[in-house]
Amino acid sequence: MKQKKRVTIYDIAERLNLTASSVSRALNNSSHVNENTKQLILKTAAEMNYKQNIMASNLRKGRSQTIGIVVPRINQNFFANVIAGIEEVTYQKGYNLVICQSNELHEKEVKCISALINQHVDCIIVSVAADDGADHSHLQNVIDHNIQLIQFDRVVDELDTFKVVNDNELAAMEAVSHMIGQGYRRIALLEGPQNLGIFQRRNAGYVKALWENKIDLDHDLIIPNSWDREESADRIRALLSSSNPPDAVFASRDDFSALRVLEVANDMGIKVPEQLGICGYSNESFTSITSPSISTVDQHSAEIGKTIAELYFNSISKKDTAEQPKVVSIKPQLIIRPSTAGPANTAT
Repeated sequence: MKQKKRVTIYDIAERLNLTASSVSRALNNSSHVNENTKQLILKTAAEMNYKQNIMASNLRKGRSQTIGIVVPRINQNFFANVIAGIEEVTYQKGYNLVICQSNELHEKEVKCISALINQHVDCIIVSVAADDGADHSHLQNVIDHNIQLIQFDRVVDELDTFKVVNDNELAAMEAVSHMIGQGYRRIALLEGPQNLGIFQRRNAGYVKALWENKIDLDHDLIIPNSWDREESADRIRALLSSSNPPDAVFASRDDFSALRVLEVANDMGIKVPEQLGICGYSNESFTSITSPSISTVDQHSAEIGKTIAELYFNSISKKDTAEQPKVVSIKPQLIIRPSTAGPANTAT
């Protein structure tokens, strides 16, 4: 079937024997058009099913009223809630969102950023991929195109942009300190990729909690995580079947890692929390319905999203933003559930 040609202002102008500029002014409710002529143009436009090209109109005004977002994975609760928080604010402002996911791949992130620049978005919001290369020229390119760049969660510290983050070191320290307080002593760390600052800071929180509780650091208990499900399960199984296994695991990367620990423990006949405590990170929805439910860290993701959007709109408003801090830190919250209730030998 032959696609219908989009009706333009030139088609309306031809039908009414008017200039295209007169039609354009009428459609934009200009006071420089006779009221009768304006009504005739609006009536004809409706009859011809004319749809205004909002993007082109906004670009002529110097703003697209579109914001681009690049996240590692859309299907993770944390990123989905951040996007929802952003959308709650942008919708009220009449802005549209273009959402891209990098699938944790640096190369795909670069392509997403390039596509958003080519779409003339007003702002790009990004949380960098785990496969983060040393080259961040694609993000500098955003700045060079005079497009506002806001980073969140996983950020490139060297870039002078607005950043919205959690206090990852504090959150990790509180999670590990909680497990120590419950009676666990050999707490393993299932760590995230150490090329990213957020996971370095979570590691630092883990170490600090051990130090403050006078527990020696055992490097054999720090296990690099894997994005591959089977490989991750194999590493967890090897850890739990070692000659001196941990009595708890802090899955600092995410709750999916914590769920994998629970699955492996169940498969091995290890009782949670009596023989193994488990704590995750991100407060994914499934953590409240597993058996036992999993302790985790709530990053207040929707609040992060709202903060990001408000930062952008404050930056383009007439308000004085000189006192607006470049880095906004939102304190996460430890959610305590039965998976860290304490080992059997400490029960009263």
